[in-house]
Amino acid sequence: MLTFLGLSMVIVFTLLIMTKRLSPITALAIVPIVFAIIGGFYKDLGTMMLDGLKVVAPSAALLLFAILFFGVLIDAGLFDPLIKKMLKIVQGDPLKIVIGTALISMLVALDGDGTTTHMITISAMLPLFLRLGMNPLILGTVSMLSVSVLSGMTPWGGPATRAIASLGLDANEFFIPILPTLLGGMLSIVGIAFILGRKERKRLGVVVLNEKEQKSWGMPELALSMESTDHLKRPHLTWLNLILTIAVMGILVLGLLPAPILFMIGFMVALLINYPNLDLQKERLDAHASNALTVVTLVFAAGIFTGIFSGTKMVDAIAMSLVSIIPDSVGSFFPLVVAITSLPFTFVLSNDAYYFGVLPILAEAASAYGVSPLEIARASVLGQPVHFLSPLVASTLLLVGMLKVDLGDFQRYAFKWAFLCSSILIIVALLTGAITIF
Repeated sequence: MLTFLGLSMVIVFTLLIMTKRLSPITALAIVPIVFAIIGGFYKDLGTMMLDGLKVVAPSAALLLFAILFFGVLIDAGLFDPLIKKMLKIVQGDPLKIVIGTALISMLVALDGDGTTTHMITISAMLPLFLRLGMNPLILGTVSMLSVSVLSGMTPWGGPATRAIASLGLDANEFFIPILPTLLGGMLSIVGIAFILGRKERKRLGVVVLNEKEQKSWGMPELALSMESTDHLKRPHLTWLNLILTIAVMGILVLGLLPAPILFMIGFMVALLINYPNLDLQKERLDAHASNALTVVTLVFAAGIFTGIFSGTKMVDAIAMSLVSIIPDSVGSFFPLVVAITSLPFTFVLSNDAYYFGVLPILAEAASAYGVSPLEIARASVLGQPVHFLSPLVASTLLLVGMLKVDLGDFQRYAFKWAFLCSSILIIVALLTGAITIF
């Protein structure tokens, strides 16, 4: 009963947001409440939702202050020199821009944090995409894929760390055999970037920019509106802002402060340095309030969804049902089964629910067939490109918020590329022995 209820809830939720019958915020909150009432869990509904909100509260605070922090730095013009330099190098060629975006996002994603990757990549590249008339969904897709592979498969990234911890594995034994798969995933991202960039080049052509157009970053019609924000630019503080950004990123990677506290302090310092005038400070807060509120609201709505999904034990029921329907004849193919099922499972579940709730069950079942838990752990991270399309992923909510696009539109556009990337990861893992089927 719980399995049917949980699967029905996920299907209804997905259909509602994909068909735009409900907004993601509304669907994340209303759908699980309705199904919890149908399942008879109305007495504990408030407690489950509150537990879910408590879990996502740190993420909500992180995203709120991170958006404000980078918003102030963008206003001050920190990324202007990078964009102008990039524009000079690519000479208005959409193909080079998309490939450059892939390389930048993969480099930044090496720190294992999806939120940081999106904030830096989108902040730096979105103005360039918009000013050349390129599709911002391409930028989001490339950034998302970079995070899914680099963060998903490195031992210091979230998914792999959870897999290693939940099964009590050695990080080196997990990581070294999967390195070729990681490299294959990186090549697949560059290949996807090439395909998408070539399509944009065919659609837009190579834009030849004169000096006046370069000053306005490729779209002369925006020159006037850019001049209206000149009073916000702080070119004389570029180096100071860069040092502040590097310091915040360094402290984040070293883990010296909790991320929400770090970005709160960073935002306040950035605001004070660049806009000491109280009226300008209020103006900047108002300017970024809409974007920040949208993302934070999505995160809290996702907390209600996960709180009910976990509290009602629907997730546990689905996991047990999956294990029970796997026939003995596929025992030797168990790593492949885990890899394939990780695509839908990690889409509908949070990483914590999957890696700490489902993965140990799968590993225990695999041990009956003589399959090493190391292979199960490696297989479990191969579906991360699809997982990062889930509305339960905080960094993805930040991504669509920064791009100012609808989550459903982004999912529809990026799904085939995410599925292709996951498929390539599985194939490379099989060919290189990271997972086996015999």
